[in-house]
Amino acid sequence: MSPSVLSSQTVHTGFTAQNSKGTDMPLSPSAHVDTFCRDNLPPESSWPEFQFELPSLQYPERLNCAAVLLDDMVAIVGSDKPCLLSPSSVWTYGELLARSNQVARVLTEDLGLEPGQRVLLRGPNNPWLVACWFAVVKAGGVVVTTMPMLRAPEITKIVDITSPSIMLCDHRFAAELTAVETTATTLVYGSDTGQDLTVRSAGKATDFANVDTAADDVVLLAPTSGTTGVPKATMHFHRDVLANADTFSEHVLKPTRDDVFTGTPPLAFTFGLGGLVVFPLRVGATTLLVERATPTELAELVRDHSVTVLFTAPTAYRAIMAAGAESDLASLRRGVSAGEHLPVAVWQQFHERTGLKLIDGIGATEMLHVFISAADDDIRPGATGRAVPGFVARIQDSEGNPVLPGTAGLLAVKGPTGCRYLADERQGKYVRDGWNITGDTFVCDADGYFWYQARSDDMIVSSGYNIAAPEVEFAVDQHPSVAESAVIGIPDEARGMIVHAAIVLKPGMIGDAMLIEDIQRFVKSIAAPYKYPRSIEFRDSLPRTDSGKLQRFRLHENDRASA
Repeated sequence: MSPSVLSSQTVHTGFTAQNSKGTDMPLSPSAHVDTFCRDNLPPESSWPEFQFELPSLQYPERLNCAAVLLDDMVAIVGSDKPCLLSPSSVWTYGELLARSNQVARVLTEDLGLEPGQRVLLRGPNNPWLVACWFAVVKAGGVVVTTMPMLRAPEITKIVDITSPSIMLCDHRFAAELTAVETTATTLVYGSDTGQDLTVRSAGKATDFANVDTAADDVVLLAPTSGTTGVPKATMHFHRDVLANADTFSEHVLKPTRDDVFTGTPPLAFTFGLGGLVVFPLRVGATTLLVERATPTELAELVRDHSVTVLFTAPTAYRAIMAAGAESDLASLRRGVSAGEHLPVAVWQQFHERTGLKLIDGIGATEMLHVFISAADDDIRPGATGRAVPGFVARIQDSEGNPVLPGTAGLLAVKGPTGCRYLADERQGKYVRDGWNITGDTFVCDADGYFWYQARSDDMIVSSGYNIAAPEVEFAVDQHPSVAESAVIGIPDEARGMIVHAAIVLKPGMIGDAMLIEDIQRFVKSIAAPYKYPRSIEFRDSLPRTDSGKLQRFRLHENDRASA
């Protein structure tokens, strides 16, 4: 079926959503031939209430966000404007458009992709990953971007819940996919073999008829880890991708066409997708994609490429200063910190050394990107910020009642984006009475500034990565010397938190430094390396109630950091 034919397909119109006043409105006719996503949307009664009051959030009914970000921007800035940089290459806007169109033709003409089918992407941040992302969206597919550090068992969980038809993988990271049981077609890119995606796409025409998707067609399934260790897939529409650019980016970040963006978050993180692709392309700016860099290498790249907007975690800003490399950041006009709480001491030290006021913020995969933040003179050091224009936020108690200013409670948010889990009963935990409940404890002062207190669940946030404690426990418990384990996060000056494992060994095993190192290596071999326990203690038993329930609070009472 040709792209032009696909663009006319419309099916499955029976769902309703809610507008900013909480009243029902039907979803648009879908362009998806494969109705998997609409079939698995959560019940409409469990959706959050959405806010579309800003003029910039009034989107047309038919919308393909790839066409807006890429095709339309080429017409505005021209084909020759630099778009994607890497340390060794430059892609113009015209080149990205041509290559995305060619990959879209491979997907549809050679692999038979139909609108609504899922395509899993696996690879580090580089121009070809972005071209694949745009190609899938142009073809009406649904993107499932995964981190290259994930191992086969973790990928399998994502495959099981998203059912991709095609997997596109950087050839350097394809080995783990061989152990994943799936009927999906796998195609690698970046090698010199005849069947490589880059080779096959080079022979295709450089034009493509974008599928005429609905603004409320699902375009993105973003995996996130829950505290149970079972991943959830957050469902986002085409309009959602633009909405975060038209709220946080437009009103807080305020980028220009002359900006050069870079950062460390993987594009599999919605923080990275927004900060390194959507936000720069929304205004016709340029972005430097970095596959991997130490903090000092990141600073050097900022210097060498005259980067003006940097997205990274507090850990990296702290490490750059510790290395005395802040002078390499002279070209910056914006530094954005997210992924974990920004300590006021780091903010103040960075400001003293560079003159820059770091933009703090909190976002969530369920919300797609940042919804509380502040910039420039609106910043109060130590506070996360205020509700971003387009969003509303409040603090409430466990019963859903708003609390007085200065009182700690649960953060609740509404806006143009919100939580929709793919066929997951945990929808009812995240969305309550129309509010998105993020799982964070905050205090809001009388001026509307939100002050972070702690996570409200067992999620460990380390160097910007969300790590579910049960996932780590599952990996640790597979070590042949381990009888059982319990994992918590403990404070760490460099990373905010680190993973700490309390371990009970099998009889006859000796808990020494060599075994600690062996357990750490073992966990790295079967789980993403950032999840391994940097701190390990051996115990005779784990603290439990009489009914056998683990008492995590008692582990926190005896925090040890023997990393």
